[in-house]
Amino acid sequence: MSTNSHDQGHTGKSKISKSDLWLIIAAAVIIVVGYLDLSKSSTTFSNAERDVAERIQKVGSVQFRDGAKALRAGEDVYKAQCSACHASGAAGAPKFGDTAAWAPRIKLGYDALVNSALKGKNAMSAQGGGEFNDLEIGRAVAFLTASAGGKFKEPEAPAAAPAEEKK
Repeated sequence: MSTNSHDQGHTGKSKISKSDLWLIIAAAVIIVVGYLDLSKSSTTFSNAERDVAERIQKVGSVQFRDGAKALRAGEDVYKAQCSACHASGAAGAPKFGDTAAWAPRIKLGYDALVNSALKGKNAMSAQGGGEFNDLEIGRAVAFLTASAGGKFKEPEAPAAAPAEEKK
């Protein structure tokens, strides 16, 4: 008899009822869905923070330059800006001191050369609007052409406007 009762204990129905089984399955589903929802909401929050940061990011800057700053000499501007190409003749640039290459350009005149430097010409990109102001670029043109026989005077800084008298 003992074998018979022992066999019935293992071969009989489970002690968990169908309603209990459905309750366990439902609880597991709720836990999984709740976990997924929490992970989704934290991701959404992170995305929202990223979206705000992208909308308010800096898109440009304003630089205030000291108007009383001393203008740089043509030689200094040439060394900083122009020598990269004009010292070696890169991309067809006339070399510093090459009289034959500069002669036809010098004949065009100072204003034409400054205009070409500021706006760009052939392989040379525009030099205006960068670190150096237009007057400083003009000084570099005078210096560069002087090395090849040009006689352009290095431009002077404009005279300060007289202050208005107070009434």
